[in-house]
Amino acid sequence: MRAIVSSADGPVLKDIPRPSPAAEQVLVRVKASSLNRADLATLRGAAHGRVGGMGGTLGLEWAGEVIEAGSAVKRWRAGDRVMGAGGGAFADYAVANARLIYAVPKGLAFEKASALPVALQTMHDAIVTNGLFEAGQSVLIQGASSGVGLMGLQIAKYLRAGVVIGSSTSPERRGRLAEFGADLAIDTRSPDWVAQVLEATDGKGVDLVIDLVAGPLMNENLKATRIGGRIVNVGRMAGERGEIDFDLHSMRRITYVGVTFRTRSVAQVEAINERVTRALMPALSAGLLRLPVDKVCALEDASEAFERMARNQHFGKIVLANA
Repeated sequence: MRAIVSSADGPVLKDIPRPSPAAEQVLVRVKASSLNRADLATLRGAAHGRVGGMGGTLGLEWAGEVIEAGSAVKRWRAGDRVMGAGGGAFADYAVANARLIYAVPKGLAFEKASALPVALQTMHDAIVTNGLFEAGQSVLIQGASSGVGLMGLQIAKYLRAGVVIGSSTSPERRGRLAEFGADLAIDTRSPDWVAQVLEATDGKGVDLVIDLVAGPLMNENLKATRIGGRIVNVGRMAGERGEIDFDLHSMRRITYVGVTFRTRSVAQVEAINERVTRALMPALSAGLLRLPVDKVCALEDASEAFERMARNQHFGKIVLANA
């Protein structure tokens, strides 16, 4: 089968053996897969949890059709339309743990479905499970114009947040955040962005910050979060290091939580999958949650897709479509 693998020269289309499903796995004919920022690291040979390494098949999420189910699989059968997060997505076929995938809603194209699994489970876990969100609370998504960020805005709005705020340093992207649920769009390069957040929350600060940016924003995030609020760090697009005003953190009594899927067990991810299915699949089926597809490239044009992501030219998801 065809697969995109990492190499010192960039993404390479290579013919590799087709995998076979173990007892608790399904074999999926991949119809479409989408890029995530983590793919830029695995392209260089870095590990991402249990996947990665130079020469490995790239890609972390896909959508397609089940063609074979392992002997212990009871829920899925050949012909089912499914989507999931997992390694080896940029290929003609992928295997996946049958407990960690989702049904593709009827009528949803594979290209659009392939953009959803990572964002759905990442943001529901961050907002609800770790953020302890309750209806009526205010939420700030830092880095809201990313695919995961756009999903976060929508999930917060769907779960009846009081005020939803999103940040982006691009004026064009800020102008589109309202389409995905933002009541206010801010630019964190502006010296008064914290004041804007405070004004939108009656001077209190937001109940919950979902931070995809990190780096230099730590102390300003503390100022923008209400006393007793929560900050959940999901990503570090602006840097993995930053100064922390521990006194400010203490005085505002803010709970700071870091999350990742890379150190979770299969059982833990399965629990997340179950929560997402219960809470968000009805909204997804009703068309209330979506991600824009920025560009669709053929599998053999993966280099173009990686270059577009590296240049940060996209709004929404870049998708690879299999012929």
